[in-house]
Amino acid sequence: MKTINLCENTDFPNKIGKGTRILGIDPGKKNIGISISDPNQKIATPLKIIFMKKFKKFIEDLNRVIMDYEIKGIVVGNPINMDGSIGPRSQSAKDFAQNISKMTNLPITLWDERLSSDGAFSLMDDLDINSSKKTKKLDQHAAAFILQGYLDFLNK
Repeated sequence: MKTINLCENTDFPNKIGKGTRILGIDPGKKNIGISISDPNQKIATPLKIIFMKKFKKFIEDLNRVIMDYEIKGIVVGNPINMDGSIGPRSQSAKDFAQNISKMTNLPITLWDERLSSDGAFSLMDDLDINSSKKTKKLDQHAAAFILQGYLDFLNK
């Protein structure tokens, strides 16, 4: 069995190194938003949505992205309650991250995703994207919003 590689936000950069791409994930029940960083770890870009039918198929799709973009670490959105407490959705995100960790063997960190969907929707407003396209692309933009939040923290 592979080890679980969940790490603190501050330890994560040492595990992935500089000049490497990071994957951002917005976990959902059906749609998993995926984003990637540039190798300089400055900018997050929405990439795609992986539809969750079976976990094994999701991992195959995820591993394809990891290989194609030479990903060295993963940031998973953690839906902490607005008051900062941990709820069932946050525990579910942590379990999801641990399951991915077992299958990919990459370092993974959880990042507070409060308001990521709202932020992604507002960003798409600024880009003048129409409503039906917004809804279709919301998860991948939320993943980019989450990853960008971590990248901004990393580059402070």
